[in-house]
Amino acid sequence: MDDLLLLGRIALGALIGFAIGAERERRGSRAGDRTFGLVALGSAGFTALGVENFPETAEKVIAGIVTGVGFLGAGLIMKNNDGSVLGLTTAASIWATAAAGVYAGAGEPVLAMGVAALVLLVLESPYLPLLKRFHTDSRRRADERADDTVAET
Repeated sequence: MDDLLLLGRIALGALIGFAIGAERERRGSRAGDRTFGLVALGSAGFTALGVENFPETAEKVIAGIVTGVGFLGAGLIMKNNDGSVLGLTTAASIWATAAAGVYAGAGEPVLAMGVAALVLLVLESPYLPLLKRFHTDSRRRADERADDTVAET
């Protein structure tokens, strides 16, 4: 029965990751539902194993997840020839999704779902009417500055 409980934790992690990845995929990100689902599944699986079988040192497993997923996220960040940077939001969201997976694997389903909901809220904030006005869009400001420069000449 313990194995089924652990499998349930891992499945919750995968579901959470899949949901967040679906949002990223819908917004045109290079990393989508499968990538996020697998990252959260792996995070939940390693955490569940660490918490259940090595409780005295489970923090080392979690630290490894943080580092490893950070490295994975770094591979998603690219710099264009014009100096603009792409992939920061996807890299940060994959890192936060791993945190939700860690909570799921540790047997904290409410925290796991809460973190996932917060990640989705942050990702969707530019598109939600109530939060849109608080969103700062650097590209919009850059476009406005460019328009001002053209108008001055």
